[in-house]
Amino acid sequence: MKVLVLMGSPNDMDKMSVAADTLEGFGVQADVRVLSAHRNPEAVLALARSARDEGYSAVICGAGMAAHLAGAVAAHTTLPVIGVPLSGGALNGIDALYSTVQMPKGIPVATVAIDGSVNAAILVLEMLSITDETLESKLDDYRRDISGA
Repeated sequence: MKVLVLMGSPNDMDKMSVAADTLEGFGVQADVRVLSAHRNPEAVLALARSARDEGYSAVICGAGMAAHLAGAVAAHTTLPVIGVPLSGGALNGIDALYSTVQMPKGIPVATVAIDGSVNAAILVLEMLSITDETLESKLDDYRRDISGA
């Protein structure tokens, strides 16, 4: 199992690396890449179209402001896409939240809270655990651990 973790800018690494760390903590490979929907549209398109063939199970996309990355990816793959709206800019992430969550009918992007990349990773892990009992057990343990925190 492997998951693609994308972000629109290298400046987003501190907010998005925790998603990769969370996935890897559960034994799921995370492939972290920086691609902008606006600066690298052809590369985003190619990666989205080939993601399933490359063995990815899901894609987590983090972007701020216009936040088109998750939508651009979702438009070109049938893999689950989880959008992480990132804080910053004049509206501190509200603009990214609206851009990420307001997808047209038929092209869904599951959206988590602003800067919520850990929840994006957990959501992917929950999806993967549908057919993976070991991962399901790890998630049960994780939930028990955080319930005491």
